[in-house]
Amino acid sequence: MTLFALGLNHTTATVDVRENLAFAPDEAQRALKQACAETMVSEAAILSTCNRTEVYGLSEKSLEQISAWLAEFKGLDVAEFSACSYGKQGAEAVRHMMKVASGLDSLVLGEPQILGQMKDCYALAGEAEVLGSGMHSCFQQVFATAKRVRSETAIGENPVSVAYAAVSLAQQIFSDLSKDTALLVGAGETIELVARHLREQGIKRLLIANRTLENARRLAAEVGAEVLLIPEIPDYLADADIVISSTAAPLPLIGKGMVEQALKKRKHKMMFMVDIAVPRDIEAQVGELNDVFLYTVDDLTEVIDENRRSRQQAAELALDIVEEGVRKYEQEHRALSAVSSIKAFRTQVASLTEQELDKALKNLRSGQDPEEALKRLANNIGNKFMHGPTAAMKKAASDNNVGLLQHIKKIFSIGDVDD
Repeated sequence: MTLFALGLNHTTATVDVRENLAFAPDEAQRALKQACAETMVSEAAILSTCNRTEVYGLSEKSLEQISAWLAEFKGLDVAEFSACSYGKQGAEAVRHMMKVASGLDSLVLGEPQILGQMKDCYALAGEAEVLGSGMHSCFQQVFATAKRVRSETAIGENPVSVAYAAVSLAQQIFSDLSKDTALLVGAGETIELVARHLREQGIKRLLIANRTLENARRLAAEVGAEVLLIPEIPDYLADADIVISSTAAPLPLIGKGMVEQALKKRKHKMMFMVDIAVPRDIEAQVGELNDVFLYTVDDLTEVIDENRRSRQQAAELALDIVEEGVRKYEQEHRALSAVSSIKAFRTQVASLTEQELDKALKNLRSGQDPEEALKRLANNIGNKFMHGPTAAMKKAASDNNVGLLQHIKKIFSIGDVDD
């Protein structure tokens, strides 16, 4: 059986294709069971995220056969799928899995969510009862390697998304967000990510202002926020310690005068504001106020670029850790491949010993001298045990196969004896 990794991701396939190959958990279990039932694989797991769908497993089939099965299961054209997919086997497959789990193959380098998604994929395959010792061992090595990358490098420490960078800056200014209120303006993807990051960091109160209430309510329900319309911002601005805005409005929504009024109500308690929008949502003059820290998308871009460089340096260290993980996996895999041979050898020796012991016991029952019976028992076991290696050494010597002869001598710890 050969380990394989087969799939597509954000670098090889469009969103439309990725959507068509995405698996819901129930569908993934059904696919895994079908693949095993049809002997396409002996063990397998499916990882499906917004940026990738990959199948990992052990199989005697070719990658082309597995690819054709996967495309057929999802109702895709085989040629279309093959054109945007990739397949890896053996060490390359486990290397790929380790890079994926470590965030080295992600759209955002070093993003941490993928390791949890990989663990979910492993758990789902376990529930479907399609994992054996081979894939269990593989996944444990993958998780151990990803954990080392997280703990021994700085690949996940510095934010490289606008949303995360904004929240990180807020944390630097407000050490304890559990005491603060954040006002988010807009309800698009960036604000959604900001809201989730703030909620994860324990923000005390979250307000979402939007042009329409429908989109804001959907997001608010997910993150536990209060909803208001954009014209209501002046009524709530004084409550906000943190303001992060990202809309498509053609003109600023928050002016210097509005912020001055809010600061008076706050008794000039400091405000942190981030304007991610282009064109601006917050007037540039707001940054002139003494009690306001105002950052623009350009300020965040500088932070993000520096953090990307930092992560890239960490990625180089991470790749070394991945290579160590691959070597360890290969060592364990080679050791596992010897298990069946070891079992067969032990069974053979046990059978040989049992046969000779039965003979010795019969001889003893028939009155043979015990000392003579034991000598014969030891002699017979020794001769039968030595027969195979002795014949192999004679054959190797006859064929002038010096390498094989040396291997046999090493295996049985045989030293040269002078005549």
